[in-house]
Amino acid sequence: MVAPEAAELFAFITDQLEMLLKLHYPICLSGSEDVCALSLGLTFSFPVYQHGINSGILLRWTKGFDIPSIVGQDVCGLLQHQIDQRRLPVKVTALVNDAAGTVMSRAYSLPIGQTRPSIGTIFGTGTNGVYLEKLRNINKSLDGSFDVSIGEMFISIEWGSFDNGLAVLPNTIYDVEVNRASNNPGNQMFEKRVSGMFLGELLRIVLAELYADPAVRLFHSSDLSKASECANAVPLLNRWAVDSSILSTAELDDSDDLTILRQKLHHITGIASDLVGIDDARVVKVLAHAIGKRAARLGGMALGAVIMKSERLWNVEKSEETPSSPKLSLNQPSNDALAIPPLDGETTGYQTSSLSESRPCSIDVGVDGSVIEYYPRFDVYMREALRAIEGIGTEGEKRIRMGLTKDGSSVGAAIIALVAAQQARI
Repeated sequence: MVAPEAAELFAFITDQLEMLLKLHYPICLSGSEDVCALSLGLTFSFPVYQHGINSGILLRWTKGFDIPSIVGQDVCGLLQHQIDQRRLPVKVTALVNDAAGTVMSRAYSLPIGQTRPSIGTIFGTGTNGVYLEKLRNINKSLDGSFDVSIGEMFISIEWGSFDNGLAVLPNTIYDVEVNRASNNPGNQMFEKRVSGMFLGELLRIVLAELYADPAVRLFHSSDLSKASECANAVPLLNRWAVDSSILSTAELDDSDDLTILRQKLHHITGIASDLVGIDDARVVKVLAHAIGKRAARLGGMALGAVIMKSERLWNVEKSEETPSSPKLSLNQPSNDALAIPPLDGETTGYQTSSLSESRPCSIDVGVDGSVIEYYPRFDVYMREALRAIEGIGTEGEKRIRMGLTKDGSSVGAAIIALVAAQQARI
């Protein structure tokens, strides 16, 4: 979203909130003095300097958002201003990062007696993580009010901006082009290699280059050259026009003739699916796999670094004796960045092989986001990276439990808003 003024964003959110109240809680709009204000948890998935449970200053935009007038302002205050102007009985009670919401939702859903989650991660349109840190290990000054007696605090890592200087991250000519075409060049360099917003564009750039190379002749057995006369009608030839769901399709389709992938390629090239060459589809599958696996292994690296920092890996909680549960079947439709729209003849759903709800562990990680939910084997490739990290290895990786928390960021925000409202009444 790009807009000149803050009011456009927060007025839109308030519009949706008012529609929700009219549909489900019309009594709240009656104007009666007996109506109590509803508590609202705001999931705000951008870097903020949070100095209170319901207050935070936006530091910068990510994920394609660009509304400069909001940077440096309290986002909760801006939203509350719009709500008050509409005279809606709603109070912004909590400001919640999406990864923090995920870890809270995960903690709420786990049975009592299991290791509590100490890490929350997002692998969706963007990527981030939070982890539980001891206050004594935090060297920077902490503003705002918080309970020192607890001795711990969740830290939002904002790892999407890891290594913006590219000292260690892989950097191909295609990564350079993705960064150059983004609205924040030089920032979120880790996110641009891992998150769903950028993976489809990365693949598109590679395929477009191969198509333009006469020595490769990708798609030249068909009529893309004719379709390209109307370039705006061909997603492959337009920036940001290929979404990341194609990576999921490519990873999932193991058929000999790659029928499902060829149908998907029809949508991004304009070529009839029965005219997309099998060799062309095989090239796309290899490239998509490389991009997706790289993203997953980088995600595993980030998670592994946080696990090592937490120093919790080898502290097994004796209370955990629950055997492993059946693996989650991740087969729900979604409109997120990596959801796979059903195609003719396609069987939806894919069973991820390592996300489990309850196995004995030292580290519990709540995960959410369309990438880890819908990209087949994403978590498996993450675990490959974890096993490769010195200090974790094969035995350490077995002690790490990752649990999918469906819509965890929004559910967690609601839980945090409820707790904050209850504490305010004490």
